[in-house]
Amino acid sequence: MPELVLADPSERDDLGAFVARAVRLDANTVVRLRNRPSGGLLDAWVATPFDTLATRTVAGQVSPGDVTVSGTDLLTGLAVVRSETIDPGAPKDLMWRSALPPAEGWQQVDRLPGNVVSELAEQGVAVARENTGPHGTPPASLLDQTVLTVSGSGLDVKVPLRCLFALSGMGFLGGDDVRVTATDSWLRIDARFGAVVRRRHSMLPLLV
Repeated sequence: MPELVLADPSERDDLGAFVARAVRLDANTVVRLRNRPSGGLLDAWVATPFDTLATRTVAGQVSPGDVTVSGTDLLTGLAVVRSETIDPGAPKDLMWRSALPPAEGWQQVDRLPGNVVSELAEQGVAVARENTGPHGTPPASLLDQTVLTVSGSGLDVKVPLRCLFALSGMGFLGGDDVRVTATDSWLRIDARFGAVVRRRHSMLPLLV
């Protein structure tokens, strides 16, 4: 069985808040826990309903070093067990279907005022509420609209509305500046309480 070690209670609470937000967005979500090679830090990943990844880094270790577990099981373990060692639940590695971005090759593109990003997210949510589809969700065409374009390090990066939805839905925005980094293929937005990551370009279908 996997074993999660979080020595600092504040780190456990941070991870618990991250998982709680993810479960609120999708009760069936799974969380991928992955040790950083340098040691001492742990990245938690979830796939949000907005077709973006969300991630939070805490001080801790998981064994095995890369494992996917149920969000509800992990949340229960974090809430019930107050010791350093936590049972995150049975492995569900086959339920993780998203590629993770590379660890290296990121370039800083721009820093944005947190209040501006929060205002754009609120405006987007208001527009989405007026244009929900038959299932109560905004249409993909709306979520894919570019909210802003940032430039830096020789890159012009378009930020779609779905990224701001993910930042807001995961509770990541906290007033601090928001940092935008990118590779040739990926976009990452780091806010106060976590980051959202998305491919900059759609994957091309394989030709047979």
